[in-house]
Amino acid sequence: MRVSRTLLSVDDDDAGLWTRVRQGDELALAALFDRHEARLFRHASRLLTHREDAKDAVTVAFFELWRKRVTVRLVEGSPLPWLLTTVAHCARNLERSSRRYRALLDRAPVVEAASSAGHDDSGVLSALKRLPEREQAVVVLSVLEGYAEREVAQALGVPAGTVKSRLARAKAKLRDELALEGVRA
Repeated sequence: MRVSRTLLSVDDDDAGLWTRVRQGDELALAALFDRHEARLFRHASRLLTHREDAKDAVTVAFFELWRKRVTVRLVEGSPLPWLLTTVAHCARNLERSSRRYRALLDRAPVVEAASSAGHDDSGVLSALKRLPEREQAVVVLSVLEGYAEREVAQALGVPAGTVKSRLARAKAKLRDELALEGVRA
């Protein structure tokens, strides 16, 4: 996003560039980026653990600056305070989503390798595999992994009532199928 000096006057201050940005001048936005990117990156780096997240926070802040250019309020003719605040908000959002992602990974069931599962003499696993994927997921999480219905609902992004009905349907299908095969459920 570096801008050639021939396109912009070296003497352009933030207020002059901002006037051009509000008129839709992308080169003026690029000049603001060149002028403030290092400072914003240092600010984001202090707030975030990962360098790539700091880069993302700065990039998002400039996208938001462009998107909201009509309503952004300057302080002493500069969008820098607005950008600093926006970078801080982006940093918090990135950290929060990173924490949620790590927590989800920690809660995710660990799938055993097929070789360690052994042979399925009862036919239960093969019957489970024949269930629709949505019902399979509910059975695996609630019955095999022991998660509560509300936790399963949260993991699958469905209401708790949906988990209950899918689980009831799946159990009935499994019971019927295993009864046909002569397996006691």
